[in-house]
Amino acid sequence: MSGDSLLTDDLDIALPACAERAWARRAIGLLQGDARRSADTHLIKPVFPGLTGLSVYLKDESTHPTGSLKHRLARSLVLYGICNGHIREGTTLVEASSGSTAVSEAYFARILHLPFIAVMPRTTSRQKIEAIERFGGQCHLVERSGEVYEAAQRIAAETGGHYLDQFTFAERATDWRGNNNIAESIFAQMENEEHPTPEWVVMSAGTGGTSATIGRYIRYRNLPTRLCVVDVENSVFYDSYVSGDRTVSRDDGSRIEGIGRPRVEPSFLPTVIDHMIRVPDAASLAAMHVLSKRIFRQVGGSTGTNFFGLCRIAAQMMHEKREGALVTLICDSGARYADTYYNPDWLKENGLDIAPYVDQLERFLDTGRLQA
Repeated sequence: MSGDSLLTDDLDIALPACAERAWARRAIGLLQGDARRSADTHLIKPVFPGLTGLSVYLKDESTHPTGSLKHRLARSLVLYGICNGHIREGTTLVEASSGSTAVSEAYFARILHLPFIAVMPRTTSRQKIEAIERFGGQCHLVERSGEVYEAAQRIAAETGGHYLDQFTFAERATDWRGNNNIAESIFAQMENEEHPTPEWVVMSAGTGGTSATIGRYIRYRNLPTRLCVVDVENSVFYDSYVSGDRTVSRDDGSRIEGIGRPRVEPSFLPTVIDHMIRVPDAASLAAMHVLSKRIFRQVGGSTGTNFFGLCRIAAQMMHEKREGALVTLICDSGARYADTYYNPDWLKENGLDIAPYVDQLERFLDTGRLQA
């Protein structure tokens, strides 16, 4: 075959129009617009008189348009799906979630005029379900948290849709080296503080994606900061970290929505974690109440877990007479938990006595003492 024929063969056959690329370009433009409008969140520095020599910072992710840390993840997951060619015009988006990620994904599905179905445990707060429905999403409720994965896969197959799968893709959909991820934002905002490089960042794990992003970024920037991940009751992350066994699982689910899982999720990377703490649920909710009162806004239960873990680290640093900065996250607003975590009847029904932890935390934050 001559070279001339290779150049002239099939000239009457038009090149593919790739019409779906036009939709993808429009969709990515819409996602980039949202990123520019919500490019950063406040880094709050509350004053706790008893924490001598320590500066505490709270990265307030509740101010995102969908009210939680998961806004960043949802945008990244949708962008990841589009750029991989899995999400096209008309594609049904499906997610397994305990609530907040699904709220944010429903928001982005609405922006892109895509159908959205969230698969969640029946115990998910009514406020989250209503938020998903307000954005035009549908909610498919299952009895146990461990059932969400299979149900989401099945629904995606039945609808010809795309399973966003936050639990697998959270650690890879976000650019951990920078590009305005949460880690880069924290360290940029700390640059002019008294202790610009935090001693510790404290973060809870739901998918494990945020802790993976922070841990990788710390190593990439060659920073001395250490990462502490806090886990809750009815979750296997802590057990897996201690034992090294990624197959450990359990049947029940976490009472602290958004964090803790009955299985070790693919996005959970123990190798980038320096320390883990298990926090009792009563302690998480006590810390939620204490912090909400001191910063004049209600925060959610996962923020309480984060804050209690930070206080544990702070107590150890003070015992060792060390100074420095500690950073954690406000994951979402407490408004989503009015019927549960802020309801005394709900706490009583669930056997959660937060009073002893509240007393201990108040004393520690005011005086630095752990005992009366």
